[in-house]
Amino acid sequence: MKFLITGGAGFIGSAVIRHLINDSGHEVINIDKLTYSGNLDSLKDVEKSELYSFREVDICDSDQVRRVIDYCRPDAVMNLAAESCVDRSIVDPSKFIQTNIVGTFSLLEEVRNYWVKLEGGKKDKFRFLHISTDEVFGSLCTQEEPFNEGSHYIPNSPYSASKACSDHLVRSWGKTYGLPVLITHCSNNYGPYQFPEKLIPLIIIKAMRGENFPIYGDGIQVRDWLHVNDHSKALVAVAEKGRVGESYMIGGNNEKRNIDVVRDICEILEGFEIPKPKGLKKYTDLIDFVEDRKAHDFRYGVDVNKIKNELGWQPSISFSIGLKETVSWYISNEWWWERLI
Repeated sequence: MKFLITGGAGFIGSAVIRHLINDSGHEVINIDKLTYSGNLDSLKDVEKSELYSFREVDICDSDQVRRVIDYCRPDAVMNLAAESCVDRSIVDPSKFIQTNIVGTFSLLEEVRNYWVKLEGGKKDKFRFLHISTDEVFGSLCTQEEPFNEGSHYIPNSPYSASKACSDHLVRSWGKTYGLPVLITHCSNNYGPYQFPEKLIPLIIIKAMRGENFPIYGDGIQVRDWLHVNDHSKALVAVAEKGRVGESYMIGGNNEKRNIDVVRDICEILEGFEIPKPKGLKKYTDLIDFVEDRKAHDFRYGVDVNKIKNELGWQPSISFSIGLKETVSWYISNEWWWERLI
């Protein structure tokens, strides 16, 4: 298959591309605006592959998107282009409205105009996969069942609201125009090549530099953690085998409190033979509780039974192993993250 990936220089997008080329042998065309979190260094493993090509394109630019689609004539489109930082969305929501809503609309229209002209098997097999988040469903209490594909949308931040809106656009383009769409909702991702503003790489890097790391509120918020490589395999499975018009939850079955994740990272770092910053006795001394985020969701959790039963996917990387490997990667790959902080 030939995949058009939007946002392929980002954390999840680059992982999907590496999987598609290195493990699956698919052809990939990557378009990315290269904002602050887009990093082509994450694709050095595949940048010289005959199966890979890149275009610096904003999905809001319909003319450029149209040219790329007409040129590459993809069999599937995965939309991973998104602004995704909740804190940034609180400070400046306009970028989230533009990319996540207007950009998704523009992309849907160009894809629809391409798809309607396809014929025969190529039209029947075409897929548009939109990657969303569990945050569109709001916040869970401690005893509530995890989110599933039938959960109601209750977004609580500008980021999650913009993603919820984009989900509705995708669904409506499927219902109204017949575009063969699918939607996935993932839990918190972690792994190599994640931009340092996210919790896990932020803690690792600040600990290595001897800097205090801020923990919102009391740190008891709960997140389900999914390794990005598991997520990549799930997305390809949905694109290849998912039922048109359906949505699928993708999670890691690893619900952990934020403070426990932070302490786990500190414990892992204590086990590596690397020198501590001067004067630091133990990494947990760097924990700094700060004022909680506005409208901070307490808990996310997802039920992965549908994708497991229908497509045979389930997470394979345990959090303990995945987290240790992630810490090791950041220790060994300062070249990748140093210029980003």
